[in-house]
Amino acid sequence: MSRKILLDGGIGTSLWLLAEEYGVEKVPVWKYNITHPEMVRDLHTRFIDAGSRIILANTFGANRYAVKREPGFAVEETVRRGIEIAREAAKDKDVKVFAAAGPLPVLLEPFGDLSEELCLEIYREQLQPACGRADGILVQTFMDLNMIRIAVQAALETGLPVYASMTFEKVGKTMFGNSVRQFVEAIGNTGIQAIGMNCTLTPETALPVLRQFKEYTDLPLLFKPNAGKPILAADGAVSSETDAETFVRDILPALDEADLIGGCCGADWNYIRKLKENM
Repeated sequence: MSRKILLDGGIGTSLWLLAEEYGVEKVPVWKYNITHPEMVRDLHTRFIDAGSRIILANTFGANRYAVKREPGFAVEETVRRGIEIAREAAKDKDVKVFAAAGPLPVLLEPFGDLSEELCLEIYREQLQPACGRADGILVQTFMDLNMIRIAVQAALETGLPVYASMTFEKVGKTMFGNSVRQFVEAIGNTGIQAIGMNCTLTPETALPVLRQFKEYTDLPLLFKPNAGKPILAADGAVSSETDAETFVRDILPALDEADLIGGCCGADWNYIRKLKENM
């Protein structure tokens, strides 16, 4: 990639922030695709206006485990509407829409009861609606190398460009003990077009981990750190530990390392706008 591409921020935390503004109940955010599409569209528009050139559809957690336990909701419709809403916001703009998928709330065998075959089926169900609708897919926030490997397989089957991102601790390993090197060696040659890290760490603490990727891959690097730990007030309001100015100050050195850069939990459109101003 010849130039840096500005991504969006944290979809989930930003939608809950907008829910406060709209006076809407805070629920699993994938529900808003069906119940409050105007709020989801507003969020995408705010990120686009702030400078994002790739936005993520609100599909991250819209998998079978979450959606099918809620009466009146279906995976295909929820994902399809999420992508369509993002498309509406991006219409006539130089902005790409990526579907997003995250880890499942269960463990793969032998640590849990989920087989690889069923895991693949679940990701196919979530990602196939992206065909013909999205410009690409980002599988992100994974801690288990085996699960992201399966998610990447399902994503590649759509024929769309695929980016893959895991979430790391300060030591440079995921909570499952997977290292940057293991991630790159397992996923880097599958046909994905970018690789990287998101969530968990702030820009300052994530940067040393990001730099490890340079040792093992020439793929474009993706970087979406958190704006600190979310702070929950007594009235239910959520704020970020790190303000926009601090976030941008700490993330700017990553421009020397990453090709696609944005924010994750706590980073709303104001963070992206401030980042754009300083790129």
